[in-house]
Amino acid sequence: MPDPAALPYRPNVGAALFSRDGRVLVARRADLPNAEGAPGGWQLPQGGIDAAEDPRAAVLRELAEEIGTDRAVIIGEHPDWLAYDLPPHLLGVALGGRYRGQRQRWFALRFLGTDADIRLDRDPHPEFDAWRWAALADLPRLGPPFKRAIYALLAESFARYAVADPGG
Repeated sequence: MPDPAALPYRPNVGAALFSRDGRVLVARRADLPNAEGAPGGWQLPQGGIDAAEDPRAAVLRELAEEIGTDRAVIIGEHPDWLAYDLPPHLLGVALGGRYRGQRQRWFALRFLGTDADIRLDRDPHPEFDAWRWAALADLPRLGPPFKRAIYALLAESFARYAVADPGG
């Protein structure tokens, strides 16, 4: 196993995509079999930041790649970069084995499309095999254990967006 302290954090963005009624999109990882209904298999869309890429552009690109649509507008941003470490069994395996975890910039976005615009099948190797709208407060119990502290922080930080959109 690699020495975690010797590995860097991967630059990353995360998306809390809010529906018009204030719920947030969570997606089930395709690489976690039998995760239906089980805590830990659901997460928010997230992905790497390309070299010299602006995080605001990266979050919209990642939405398009992971859920098949970027029909969203940024409505908020967590003020700090947040980091998590991979659990020991994923070190040297996840993230190409090159990182100890991820350093993330999180955005709140309002979804402007319809449910039909969310297409997990647009990528030939989809990261997710199911999605649903969930209450923001449920994030910490739905996410993988090593991401729960970040999800709890986001549930507080983005609570003001977990309301119905007055514009429609």
